[in-house]
Amino acid sequence: MKLIRTLLPALLVLALLAAPGLGLTAHAQTKIATVDMRKLLNGYWKTKQANAALETRKTDLRKELKDMADGLDKAQTDYKQLLTQSDDPTISDVERSRRKQAVSEKGKQINDSKAAYEQFSRQAEVQLQDQVQRMTSNLLADIQAAIKTKAKLAGYSLVLNSTSDSVIYDKGDADLTADVLAQLNAGAPIDLSPSTSTNSNLTLPAGVPATNP
Repeated sequence: MKLIRTLLPALLVLALLAAPGLGLTAHAQTKIATVDMRKLLNGYWKTKQANAALETRKTDLRKELKDMADGLDKAQTDYKQLLTQSDDPTISDVERSRRKQAVSEKGKQINDSKAAYEQFSRQAEVQLQDQVQRMTSNLLADIQAAIKTKAKLAGYSLVLNSTSDSVIYDKGDADLTADVLAQLNAGAPIDLSPSTSTNSNLTLPAGVPATNP
């Protein structure tokens, strides 16, 4: 069902080409192929290499976070001990004051460590997302370049992604936009000709892809 829906735009093009009375130039040699982009991405050896590098980076970040968390746990244990020692009724006022100061400094250290942990955790997540995006972009660029090369050698005009509704490669010789627009505007009044008309404010209905500006 997904493949049929994907091929519909191409089949519509072919139907327009074959329709009588449109006054369009037929492209008898138009060839259409499909690729499974998901399978290409998952099966590409560089994807496996990228995934391995990503897992290594995740492991390193987890270790750093664990070390920071362990340091926090120890600091909190030390804080509790200092707090207990500062309440010892047998110590002098001077010693009590010194220990209270140590408790205060340890509390500030813990707060700073918590803030550093949270900041590092957020930055690590952003770094991983950026790495995934960058790797994916590079892998897709490789795959699309390979598809373009194969399509040109085999004489394909269009290559469609069988797992979505997207065009991966378009040779450009099957684009009917100019011909259809000329046919639509053939009987337009002089004052409504394309050269004098303004941009339309109408929007395409759902399901009809918009063209790039």
